[in-house]
Parts: sequence; C-alpha cells; structure tokens
Amino acid sequence: MTTTAEGGTYNDLPVLEAPHEIAPQDARALSKVFFRELAVREEGTAEYQYVRNTLIEMNMSLVRYAAGRFRARGDEMEDIVQVGIVGLIKAIDRFDLSREVEFATFAVPYIVGEIKRFFRDTTWAVHVPRRLQEARVELAKANEELGSRLGRAPRVAELAELMGISEEEVVEAQIAANGYHSTSLDAALGGGDEEDADASLADFIGGEDPAIELFEDFHTLAPLVERLDERDRLLLHLRFVEELTQSEIGARLGVSQMHVSRLLARALARLREGMLAEDAPAAG
Repeated sequence: MTTTAEGGTYNDLPVLEAPHEIAPQDARALSKVFFRELAVREEGTAEYQYVRNTLIEMNMSLVRYAAGRFRARGDEMEDIVQVGIVGLIKAIDRFDLSREVEFATFAVPYIVGEIKRFFRDTTWAVHVPRRLQEARVELAKANEELGSRLGRAPRVAELAELMGISEEEVVEAQIAANGYHSTSLDAALGGGDEEDADASLADFIGGEDPAIELFEDFHTLAPLVERLDERDRLLLHLRFVEELTQSEIGARLGVSQMHVSRLLARALARLREGMLAEDAPAAG
C-alpha cells in the first residue's frame, strides 16, 4: 500500500501523525481510503481498531460543527462534544461506501440526533428536586469565584473540587440551572462571529430538518425489511439495533464471522436493490 502521510505505515496501513488536525476537505478524501480498509479488516484486530480510531479522530470537525449549533443552550460545550462523539462512532460503524453518499452527509444526522437525545433525557422542564435547587445556588457562587480567579469558564472537574462534590453532581446542578430562566425568542445570541452578532433565537426556528431525507429512506426501507426471511431480519437486528460486531453475531449464532459478513452483505444488497427500484419511477 502507498503511504498517504508522513508518518509511515503500520502493518501496511497509512499512518497519520495528527488525524484530528487534518483539514475537513482533506479528511473527506482520506476517510474514503480508511473506510475501504475498515471494510476488509477483521473486527477485533489491532489493525481494525487503528483504522476505526483514526476515522474518529479525523472526523472530529463534524462533531465540533454539529455541537456549535447548540452553543446557545448554555451547557458545557465539552459535554456536548463528548455526546456528539458517540453519534460519530455510531455513524462510522454503520457507514457503507457503496451507499454512494458522502460520509459527512451520513454522519451529521447521527451526531445531531445523539446530542438532541442527550438534551431530551437530561433536561427537566418543570420540577427540580430541592437538593439540586441548593446545588444550583452553590454552583453559581463557584462559577463566579473560579471565573474571576482563572479568567475563563471553569471546567466541571474544577467546580467539583471547589464545591466538594462529584463531577456527576456538578453536571446535575448545571442541568437544573436550565429550569430557572427563560429567554425571549427575540434575544440576541451574542456570538463571536460578526455575522452572528445580531442573530436571535427566532432566526434558528422553523428550518428544514436536515434528517428528513433519512426519515424518508427509513419509511421506504421498512416494508423491504419485512420481506426478508427471518434469519436475515435477525442478522440486521443484531448488527444495527443491538450493535453487535460480526464476531459477536457469529458466536451467538454458531457460525463464522466471515459467514456472517457474507449473509449481511447479501441482505443489504437486496435492500439496496429494493430502494433503487422504489426510487426508479420517481426518477423517470
């Protein structure tokens, strides 16, 4: 294999010295190379893990881009990014080059969906327990003290140390603080960019959902999945719902990982043909 970066090779794989520093346009092209490698490497091997980890680091710009949409929420951006990485990993594990779609287009709905799920599951709309009401007051004091001392927004770990509580309790108090204030839709966001300086929350409401095309694809896909036999539906469930590796699926069903790979490829090919057939009349 030809080396694509200055870092040399690792078991015939290209080595990138700083994947997280690669420009987005370069990451787009290099990702295709690494996805091809991921498809032929056996899950569970060191080579497979290296390729997967490199893809994660190389596409961190997608997470930062998606997380930036939520900067007005007031949550710790570091926490939002960590949640977004979970969505990125899911997208990498489910991406297939044969879809003929750019990875960024495929991944962003996963990342945004994971962040929205985080807000849905952790934000309280009305009632806040008394212990969190008290913690919110202490949190405000700690934020003010550390902010003045450090000259920047304090991190969760620093707040936990000052307040004498766990980091999990700090995060709970931060979430509770969201229930104590409301913001007008006409309020300015006050972003750092000049073009966003006069933007308000209302400017970000009512836009087209970027995942609508994905929803339409799922709607078309559902009856096609129903037409598969029971074994193929089980394989798809284990791989894409329970998110088991091919090796884990093989162990559960008593077959080899390669056999699982062939069965999945065949099932996905049938679904792909069905999707194309569904689209054909509209295209004509």
